[in-house]
Amino acid sequence: MDSLKAVADWPVDNAVAAVITADGHVRGSHGPMRRSFPLASVTKLLVAYATLIAVEEGAIELDGPAGPPGATVRHLLAHTSGLAFDDRSVVAAPGTRRIYSSAGFEVLAEAVREASGIPFPDYLAGAVFEPLGMTESELTGPAGSGVVSTCADLTRFAAEVQSPTLLAPGTLAEATTVAFPGLGGVLPGFGNLRPNDWGLGFELRSAKDPHWTGRRSSPRTFGHFGRSGTFLWVDPDAGAACVVLTDREFGPWAQQAWPAFTDGVLAELAENPADRR
Repeated sequence: MDSLKAVADWPVDNAVAAVITADGHVRGSHGPMRRSFPLASVTKLLVAYATLIAVEEGAIELDGPAGPPGATVRHLLAHTSGLAFDDRSVVAAPGTRRIYSSAGFEVLAEAVREASGIPFPDYLAGAVFEPLGMTESELTGPAGSGVVSTCADLTRFAAEVQSPTLLAPGTLAEATTVAFPGLGGVLPGFGNLRPNDWGLGFELRSAKDPHWTGRRSSPRTFGHFGRSGTFLWVDPDAGAACVVLTDREFGPWAQQAWPAFTDGVLAELAENPADRR
């Protein structure tokens, strides 16, 4: 896909991009597919998926207690537990505000570890990485931001979240639907939005403006971006997902480049509908 070549013009030392269609086919790629990058908060997609697998396995319950008093696994996944961004101080009652919390994902990982008896990095590997063949992925740091991976591996995850094999389709559908509708909050890098819609670990584009996806992105688009200059989005209406990894921290360059890039990808997909699966 010619639109993917735009990453070569970004002010980064290394970048890689790939588009994956709904049948799992890698439609196109540009850059070093097997180069390792820190994912930063794109990690949360993988951790959320492992947590949902733990729910389906019966190890934990979505509405079981986890985190601060009154909070549940569901609250932690949806960033409504009341925990602060980067520590475990409680700054709101559960379910009342959308407070983006990396600390909450560390609590999630601890809940899965306690319920399963398996160290969370091993649980994540066994639940997600190994069955999907993600041999170049590893959780080496905090559960909110610590996975190192490659674009090649993330294309496998992007295929999975378009046609799930590890989760029941209904579970994934719930995870990519608004949890606790109507709540406002800060979308990191883009300010205070109301509503700031989120699913269970998956950030939802909805009608957010500004946003890191494109003007052409459908409201049903879901995914996540990372502070390390990474993102993964899935647009069900386009029948495709996109993975981009870079080695420059998110900032104004990304706020400008990413939406235009996404619009270019979606325009190219729309111009060649016969090639979409």
